Amino acid sequence: MRADTFSFSAPDGQGLFVYRWLPDGEPRALVQIVHGMAEHAARYAALAEALCDAGYAVYGHDQRGHGRSVTSSSDFGYMAEVNGWNKCVEDCRALSRHLRETHEGLPQVILGHSMGSFLARRYALTWGGELAGLALSGTGGIGGTLEKVGLAIARQRARAKGRRATSRVIQLMSFGSFNLAFRPNRTEFDWLSRDEAQVDAYVRDPHCGFALSCGSWVDFLTERVSQDLPERLAELPAGLPMYLFSGDQDPVSQGGKGVQEVAAAFRAAGVRRVDVKLYPNARHEILNETNREEVFADLLRWMDDVTG
Repeated sequence: MRADTFSFSAPDGQGLFVYRWLPDGEPRALVQIVHGMAEHAARYAALAEALCDAGYAVYGHDQRGHGRSVTSSSDFGYMAEVNGWNKCVEDCRALSRHLRETHEGLPQVILGHSMGSFLARRYALTWGGELAGLALSGTGGIGGTLEKVGLAIARQRARAKGRRATSRVIQLMSFGSFNLAFRPNRTEFDWLSRDEAQVDAYVRDPHCGFALSCGSWVDFLTERVSQDLPERLAELPAGLPMYLFSGDQDPVSQGGKGVQEVAAAFRAAGVRRVDVKLYPNARHEILNETNREEVFADLLRWMDDVTG
C-alpha cells in the first residue's frame, strides 16, 4: 500500500486536505470515504489498508471545519457563513469528479459514516446514478420532531451569538444522552466503541470531539428535516445498490431502529437493492469496534459484489 496526502481546492476556493491510499498494483475500483462529525479522515487508515489489500484505491478528505482542512483553531466545527451543508456536499462532488478523472473508468463506491452518511445520502439524490454503490455506516433515522426542535434552537442561537458560536443546549440534545446506556461511564465517549483503546485515542486527538458551530447546525438540520421526504427520496436511482451497517447498540441509529427505518424508506422509494447488517452489542463507530475485522470482511464482500 502507498499512502500520501494532497491539497484540493473546493469550488468556492476552500482548501481541503485529502488522504490517499493506493494498492501496490493497479486498482480495481475506487472508494471515497466521507467521515463523521468532529473527527477526520486519517482515522480510517485501518479500513483503507484493508481495502487497498483487496485492490481498491481509497480517498478521504477532511471536511470543512474538520481536521487538517482547518487553518485556524476558531474554525473547528465551522463549515461556512452561508449554506455550509450544501458546500460540504459540493466538496464531495468536486473531489469525486477529480478522482473519477484520475482513475478513469473505475467503478466508484462512496462510504459515509455518521454525519458523513447523511452527506452521502444527500449526494446520492443528485449523483447516485454515477456510483456503483453507496455504503452507510452508523447512519440515523428519518428526520423528525427532535431535529425540528434542534433547528429552532440553533437558529435562535446563531442569530443571538453568531454562526461561529457553539451551544451547550444543542450539544446535550444531540450527544448528551448517548452515554446513558453505557453507565457507569469511563469517558464521555464510551458510546463510540467497546474498544477502550479506540475511545482513548479519540479523546486524546486534538482534532476530535469538538462542538459544531450553531451556523453549521442550522445548515445540517435544515437538510435533515427535508432530505428524507418521500418526494425527495423518489430522486434516488433505483439501480443504486446500498449497504447500511451499524451496531445494534448504536445510539445514533437508536439501536439499529433508525437504520431499518431508512432502509424501508429507500425500498419504498424504489431502490431495488438495500442490504442491512446490524452487529450485536456493537456501538456507533462500527469501523473501530472490537469486531472490526468482521465488519471489514463483510463490507469487502459487498463491495466486491457491486463493483464486479
